[in-house]
Amino acid sequence: MRCQRKIGLMVMLVFLITLSAPAKLYADTVDAKAEAYVLMDADSGKILLARNEHKRLAPASMTKLMTLILALKDLEDGKVGLKDKVITSEEAWKMGGSQIYLEPGEELTYEDMLISIAVGSANDACVAVAEHLEGTHKNFVERMNREAKMLGLKDTHFVNSYGLSAPEHYTSAYDMAVIARHALADPRILEYTSIKEYNLRQGEFKLYNTNKLLWWYQGADGFKTGWTNEAKYCLTATAKRDGLRLIGVVMAAPESHGNFRDAMKLFNYGFARYTYKSISPCCSVCGVVKIGKGVKEKVEVVAEEDVGSIVKKGDEKKIASELSLPAYVDAPVKKGQKLGEYLVYNNGQLYKKVNLVANQDVPRSGIIKEIMKMLAETYLL
Repeated sequence: MRCQRKIGLMVMLVFLITLSAPAKLYADTVDAKAEAYVLMDADSGKILLARNEHKRLAPASMTKLMTLILALKDLEDGKVGLKDKVITSEEAWKMGGSQIYLEPGEELTYEDMLISIAVGSANDACVAVAEHLEGTHKNFVERMNREAKMLGLKDTHFVNSYGLSAPEHYTSAYDMAVIARHALADPRILEYTSIKEYNLRQGEFKLYNTNKLLWWYQGADGFKTGWTNEAKYCLTATAKRDGLRLIGVVMAAPESHGNFRDAMKLFNYGFARYTYKSISPCCSVCGVVKIGKGVKEKVEVVAEEDVGSIVKKGDEKKIASELSLPAYVDAPVKKGQKLGEYLVYNNGQLYKKVNLVANQDVPRSGIIKEIMKMLAETYLL
């Protein structure tokens, strides 16, 4: 009897713990047919809705988003230029699937190759770019996996740069959303993946973007579709409305265009229930800091990124903010130097920190100027 009472108390305790446990933010669902999906707030990385988000699945051509990230990183770092000529190898020429039919020895500019990947999902262009950057396609794929590891992805491994199915080539809906959020750091990725049509080879070959959301959904401006027999219909997409940017990932949708239908359902859910409360836009002046021993007495500070928060519609009053700035700093001060933070609170909880940085250089003043300043202050007193 005593044993039964103990068991009863344990069951009740477990039940009470379950009731008190916080519910997942994405407890709701949508009527999607895809095997896995994710809806993410791009600003914070919070998951708003998900199903089978960590299941390892074939990504098909969504793989190319990582290829573009690395290719544009090298452009940003000055390792390559947009007008550089990329020469097609025999390995690139042999590629099947979606392609721009490169011939061995054919040269296209680096930018044309990137647009062919982003718009036309060209497998041959992926290999050509990979070889141009790392010498061999294998070396480039190893770099893709290093990048995935750096991002903390636990369910991603690449075997190639283009996404044709292969053993041990997989990712998850959650990991693809993280990759997409990482991609947003480079505005050129949205610039290229939002191109609807592109004339290649002086107009002899026309590319049409495979992402139909660019035509079908207001605010959609990226990223990449995917399809193989194994992967079925996939899509990693993003859309922005009234300051709120969402990322949607759909994997293994069973029907043609099912990836687009499911993605639109995800975005409809997000934009219907959430909004973005902006406090201060990126690069806006948020305050001033006094400068000691400088050629100027103060410097403006600007927000390093947008200051604001996603919030459920109707709960905007739950968003609060606080400036954290020092009373003064001594010169020299460099433009872009962090001087403080903008703190954003959602329902009393710290939600986001945004760096406040100096808007200009303030060199240290010379000894003569310091003496003159001291005499002037003494005289005025």
